Amino acid sequence: MIELSRGEELDLDGVTRVRMGLGWDRLPNAGAAGSGLPDVDLDASAVQFAGGQLFDLAFYNNLSTRDGSVVHLGDNKTGRGEGDDEEITVDLARVHGPVDTVFFVVSSYQGHSLEWIARASCRIVDEERGTELARFTMTNGVPETGLVLAKLVRQGAGWKLVTIGRGIAMRVPSESTAKLRPFL
Repeated sequence: MIELSRGEELDLDGVTRVRMGLGWDRLPNAGAAGSGLPDVDLDASAVQFAGGQLFDLAFYNNLSTRDGSVVHLGDNKTGRGEGDDEEITVDLARVHGPVDTVFFVVSSYQGHSLEWIARASCRIVDEERGTELARFTMTNGVPETGLVLAKLVRQGAGWKLVTIGRGIAMRVPSESTAKLRPFL
C-alpha cells in the first residue's frame, strides 16, 4: 500500500477492477443530536467525463452508470462505524470507450463545511486481489462543502490514479460538473 499526497500518480497496469472506499468520522459535537443541527452526511460520487463533457455519474440516488462499469454500493448518512463508510467500484475494462476520466468526489449533503469531519481518507483497492493499492488521507479540514478526492485517467489501454485533494462548493453531485472541468 502506498500513501499518496496531493498531485501524485499511481499507474494501475494489470488492475481491472478497483474499489474506492471513503472513510470519515464527524468531529465531536458537529451536527450532534440535540444540537439542533442535522447530522453530517457525506456522500461519495463518481463522475465520468468523455472529451471534457459530462458522460454519466454514480451516487447515492443513481447507483450505477448506464454502462454498468461504475457502481455505488450504498449510502451511509452518519459516518459511524469502522472502515469504509461509502464505496464505489469501477470495472475499468467495462468503462465506455469515449470515457477518459472518472472523478471521485465527496460532498456534504446537509451543506456542512468539511472542517466538521475527522480522519477522512480515500483508499483504492484492487478488487480482484483484495489488496489496498493506495490511500489518500485528508488531515486538514476543508472549508468547502465538497472535495475532489482523485481521478482515474485512461492512458492508452490502461488507467492511472491521480490524487487531487481540492475543495469545491457542492452539496449534490450534479453541482460538481462545471467545478470539475479545471481538473480535467
